[in-house]
Amino acid sequence: MEKLLHLCSKSHLTDFTSHHLQYHSMEIDIIEVSNKKQLRTFINLTAKIHHDDPYWLPPVYADEWNYFNPSKNKGFNHCETILLLAFHQGKAVGRIMGIIHRSYNQLTSERTARFSHFACFNMPEVASALLSNIEKWAINHGADMVAGPYGFSDKDPQGFRIEGFDDLPQLIDIACNHPYMVDLTLANGYSPMIDCMTYRFNIDLVLPDIYKRVQQRVLNGNRFRMHEFTHKKELKKQIVPFLRLVNQTYSNLYGFYPMNEVEMHDLADRYMPVLDPRFIKTVTHNDELVAFIVGVPNMSDGVRRAKGKLLPFGWYHILKSMRNASQLDLMLGAIKPEHQGLGLEICMGMLMLESARVAGIKNIETHLILESNTRMRAVVERIDAKVVKRFRVFQKKPSPGRRNS
Repeated sequence: MEKLLHLCSKSHLTDFTSHHLQYHSMEIDIIEVSNKKQLRTFINLTAKIHHDDPYWLPPVYADEWNYFNPSKNKGFNHCETILLLAFHQGKAVGRIMGIIHRSYNQLTSERTARFSHFACFNMPEVASALLSNIEKWAINHGADMVAGPYGFSDKDPQGFRIEGFDDLPQLIDIACNHPYMVDLTLANGYSPMIDCMTYRFNIDLVLPDIYKRVQQRVLNGNRFRMHEFTHKKELKKQIVPFLRLVNQTYSNLYGFYPMNEVEMHDLADRYMPVLDPRFIKTVTHNDELVAFIVGVPNMSDGVRRAKGKLLPFGWYHILKSMRNASQLDLMLGAIKPEHQGLGLEICMGMLMLESARVAGIKNIETHLILESNTRMRAVVERIDAKVVKRFRVFQKKPSPGRRNS
């Protein structure tokens, strides 16, 4: 916990006095998180903001505490961060995190700061106070652009949900904002930057004939071998190679920064408990991994029943919901760049469909797909999959002269 407290206090706003600022128009106190009690308030605040939202999905709180612990989350190794809480009349009413990913900025020749974990009650003054303080912090640390919501990497929730508010989120796209958060962000001078979305389709779909022809061509060519799994122990040695392939494949996507080996092992440890070997497909070429796809039975209902808590019986609810799930969530996938466009994604997808049918799955929802990823969108749109949720990242060039009163 000492490391966590060091994290929360290492990137002060330059004119904070005892981590305190006043936003006079509504007597809003902006406090920099500096101890465990304040961090608990930060983590638990969204449950209060969404207490009447029937489609809110709580985070898994054990993961949240690990996320904000730099000894568990290696993203802190190459980022400057700040966590702010807003109080009105002694009550926490909003929160926000600021991130400057120095390594990513160097890689892309940017000077961008990110805001993340931004949530508040429908109070415009609170939103303005939180955003303006992040902007000031960003300027003081050399940034000339603020973008968000976006975390340390594309593995974190990204964007505000702008479509699909009446649809329960997947755990992997857990942006659960109220619609008014978009309005409050726009009102503070932010403009749309990039969209991503998830698609959903019924597994009883009739596949286009061209998909079957592509599958036969790939399999008959004897260049590629398709692989499926039956036991979890077979997966342990696969996860890190999966993530190495992600590094090769995702390098041109917005916000992506390659993972190092330590981060890969951390991510593998995090997701190994929920992986189901039936829903992992890989392709090799000359015994080298060149493509994979990972699906996970939807666990959202179990997380809600557990109220985000693993203990004492939260794990039971989550595992039960996965066993009884009627939806499969595609979690991650990649194809080595030189083998893209050959139909490997179609071959893996057809194997996944068959496994889903055997398991009693009714629907499949994709992972987040960037709007600019026209190749992947074409694959899912060809089977008449529908967009069910859309998320948007916003950006702003803050004025260097802006100061808080």
